[in-house]
Amino acid sequence: MKFHHTLLVMASSIALSSCASITKDSNQPVRVETYNQENNIVEDVKCTAKNDRGEWSTKTPGSLVVHRSGQNLEVKCQKENSATGFATLVSRANGGMWGNILFGGGIGAIVDHNKGTAYSYPDWVKVVLGDNLVFDRKNNVENQLMTGQAASGEILKKIEEDKRKEAEVAKKQAEESSQAQSPATTAVK
Repeated sequence: MKFHHTLLVMASSIALSSCASITKDSNQPVRVETYNQENNIVEDVKCTAKNDRGEWSTKTPGSLVVHRSGQNLEVKCQKENSATGFATLVSRANGGMWGNILFGGGIGAIVDHNKGTAYSYPDWVKVVLGDNLVFDRKNNVENQLMTGQAASGEILKKIEEDKRKEAEVAKKQAEESSQAQSPATTAVK
């Protein structure tokens, strides 16, 4: 009976410890549209996106399938004889990461962080040629075109500070969860 109980606890821990790995793919589609300063759509613009996991390209309107990462996605859209548009897509921890921390402890969170499955980008962005914009995932409404805000050092600094605070809270919750689980594991033995 003890063996079955131990096996059940272990199986539950493994299942819960990789929430985002199960619910999220390492890749994410990001739809990109390009507009001019007069708010008219501009087609056939080459957009290149990159983060620490790779680089991807598409022609607009189009979609990129990017590898998720905790790092922001930098997008550059350029068409011959037109201004260049720049966009920073802010990566945020998704719900699977928080599930890992609350239910699975630190191991699942580390696995999902390393695989990138713990993070998401905005899913549909409007890049304006001639502008440098920031698109924060926390303002994303699924399947709706997102307009960015003008990029500035102050905005990017604030976003990075918010992300740092979120990570600190997540780390603290993971440590508390890990400490709370340790006595239960000992009792099962």
